Amino acid sequence: MNQPILEVKNISKTLGGKLILDDVSLSLNRGELKVLIGPSGGGKSTLLQCIHYLINPDKGDVLLEGRSAAEMGRRNICAFRQEIGMIFQDFNLFDHLNAENNVAVALRKVKGLTKEAALKRARQELERVGLADKATLYPAQLSGGQKQRVSIARALAMDPKVMLLDEPTSALDPELIGEVLNVIVDLSKSGMTMLMATHQIGFARHLTSEIIFMERGGIAEAGPPSVLLAEGSCSRTADFCSKLTELLGKNG
Repeated sequence: MNQPILEVKNISKTLGGKLILDDVSLSLNRGELKVLIGPSGGGKSTLLQCIHYLINPDKGDVLLEGRSAAEMGRRNICAFRQEIGMIFQDFNLFDHLNAENNVAVALRKVKGLTKEAALKRARQELERVGLADKATLYPAQLSGGQKQRVSIARALAMDPKVMLLDEPTSALDPELIGEVLNVIVDLSKSGMTMLMATHQIGFARHLTSEIIFMERGGIAEAGPPSVLLAEGSCSRTADFCSKLTELLGKNG
């Protein structure tokens, strides 16, 4: 059996005196998309940040293609992070740079590409996410969905082996969510390995290989949507999704 491309082993993290993650383990095979769902405060965002080593875990380890992050020094952990793309809720674009330069800046400063080569690659990635005609626009001139697609293009330009997505549509108006989800669908079909925290239950049901339900800092249950969300299922996941759908219906 092939070794998973990403392994999270017994990660624990305490922040502000509170246990946020409690002995969490999961794995991703190459080309797989798994989805994290669960109530706010359940640990999803902290888990993704620990996997990316934006936050150092207190215990446990993250392995990428069998390489242990816990055993890496500071210099090597930076290289490790370059191999894992991270998409946040709030885009994190540079307001003073246009779309193509937001994508190109890391290629120049981190990968050492020339300005011309970096811009060429940036335009290719913007085309990939449907923004070829927005390359010279600044963040203030872009919609929320377009900003998020620029951030995805920026992550893709670094050639990540795994993509982590932390509620990538939560800051978007409802009519803009679809354009970002469509990009994620295309990435999944192209074979990108992804772990995504989301409340987009319909998306999770139809595209992911496994739903991982997190609450109180741990994984309460995990399994394929066909099992956890089956009609008549008494799973914690099905109960949560039912209440979420009902809430969205009332506020729609």
